[in-house]
Amino acid sequence: MPESPGADVRATSPVSGILIAVLALLTAVAPLATDMYLPAFPAMAGDLGAGAAEIQLTLTAFLVGLGLGQLLIGPLSDATGRRRPLLIGSIVCVLAGVGCAFAPSVEVLGLARFVQGLSGAAGVVLARAIISDTARGTAAAKLLGVTLIISIVAPVVAPLAGGGIIASFGWRAVFSVLAVLSLIMFIGAFAFAAESLPESARTRGGVKATLDGAREALSNRNYLGYLLTFCFAFAALFAYISASPFVMQEVLGLSAGTYALLFGLNALLIVITSSIAAALAGRVPYRRMVAAGLGLASVATAVLLVAVLGGAPTVPVLVTFAFFQGSLGFVFSNATTLALAETGKNAGTGSAFLGFLQFTLAAVISPLVGLGGEGTALPMAVAMLLSMVLAVLTFCFIPRRTSQQAAGPQPASAPPREAPAAT
Repeated sequence: MPESPGADVRATSPVSGILIAVLALLTAVAPLATDMYLPAFPAMAGDLGAGAAEIQLTLTAFLVGLGLGQLLIGPLSDATGRRRPLLIGSIVCVLAGVGCAFAPSVEVLGLARFVQGLSGAAGVVLARAIISDTARGTAAAKLLGVTLIISIVAPVVAPLAGGGIIASFGWRAVFSVLAVLSLIMFIGAFAFAAESLPESARTRGGVKATLDGAREALSNRNYLGYLLTFCFAFAALFAYISASPFVMQEVLGLSAGTYALLFGLNALLIVITSSIAAALAGRVPYRRMVAAGLGLASVATAVLLVAVLGGAPTVPVLVTFAFFQGSLGFVFSNATTLALAETGKNAGTGSAFLGFLQFTLAAVISPLVGLGGEGTALPMAVAMLLSMVLAVLTFCFIPRRTSQQAAGPQPASAPPREAPAAT
């Protein structure tokens, strides 16, 4: 029997290596579309005759689309299956990338970015739903960890690749590359992502059934708690992501190349700690790993605010950036695993709410950290600290579970096993 109240008893089968690669690609395209053009923000502002806040709003438009797209596509996939929405979203994302590449103004670019996020949401939300369809417990945690790692490798590579593309061909070429990657995503999904949700497991009853599934998920205090913990922690990360081009280049005086290198190295720390978290899945309670990551990240943001108030010395600020990002590797995949374990047959809906709130908060954070202009890091530091405080407070209100529940649900066909004691 499943160990979590919301879990269902659908049989699962091993996930092939090819499908894992496809899922990783689906989750990587959105981070690439988010981060690849970050080094070009100052150049884009001059080219399009826009200010820093207006350029950051193109990022906000993408994130709003990404959040809304997940809210629409996730529940839809619970009723129609995963494959059709995935293929349609992928091909629209290709067209949106072309629109971004040829945008004549910041307004048109913002609209194209919104469509790019709306359609690209299919890969993000359905990759998680497919994992929930095909794996349980430790296996699901490890798969989510793998996709998280590869989705974080994308931002590691993105600013470096984006910096090279921008230096050689200009910022518009970045969006041409993203259109090509979206096309590869479509081909991979078409060729290797078979339908993972059988007819018998799909929701029935149209809009009413969708609303009932949403109500069921949101009324689950454990799901809602882990959902908010994940999303507030991600908001803190995105405060850093959206402000870092200006903070590192305008406040700390680093070059675009140095910024891209440091951004990539910091993201690499999440890859390392996420790998450690994936290796510990099934041996250390997921809740314990989330608690450790939240504590370390909160300390880092508090130290960062003190450093910024003290004049933003370069080395302390960069060290706190690295410490903060590394800590989040223990939060993201484990909080996601615990949240989706509560959704049962409504995995698409549960994944949709997670993605919607995640990127909605990121969209709100993005312009706020630029309100103080390009010459201060204070709005970023305050936003990061407040977001982490909210993540910790939310996590503290989640009811503690039995030892097996804290360790995560087991596959339906597997006998119960003793899990490490929960904290």
